[in-house]
Amino acid sequence: MRDLTVHLDGRGSLTELWSANWLPQGIVRTEHAYQSVTEYGVVKCWHLHAVHTDQFVITRGKAQVSLVDLRHDSPTFRHVNALFAGFDRPRLIQIPPGVMHGWKALLPPELIVTNFQSHPYDPADEFKFAWNCVLEDLWEPRNG
Repeated sequence: MRDLTVHLDGRGSLTELWSANWLPQGIVRTEHAYQSVTEYGVVKCWHLHAVHTDQFVITRGKAQVSLVDLRHDSPTFRHVNALFAGFDRPRLIQIPPGVMHGWKALLPPELIVTNFQSHPYDPADEFKFAWNCVLEDLWEPRNG
């Protein structure tokens, strides 16, 4: 994960979403980019990739991004993590192959995610699972 810098002035703001200067810091070169819109309150999950790396930022709204590490050789195998990102906390979130992930749109009217993938889209590299196949209560709003 990389926190993004927001440049504010009297006219508005500018946020860098991706830069080739970040490659030496572990960011993956982009070969495919797309934008996804999720309606408020909707959960889009679970899926993972065997080959490509997702790298996305929230460009509108706020999201809970949840991750489950399914890489058998990883020191965080079977660990679960929930991150929060959005217009008030801009981040580039990198999700390597083998990490199951998804998100929930937390604010109206919608969530917009821009993804900078390491490879062109290939449907054979997308493995989808039912939203409630694991950790169904992970998506519940929590206070505290």
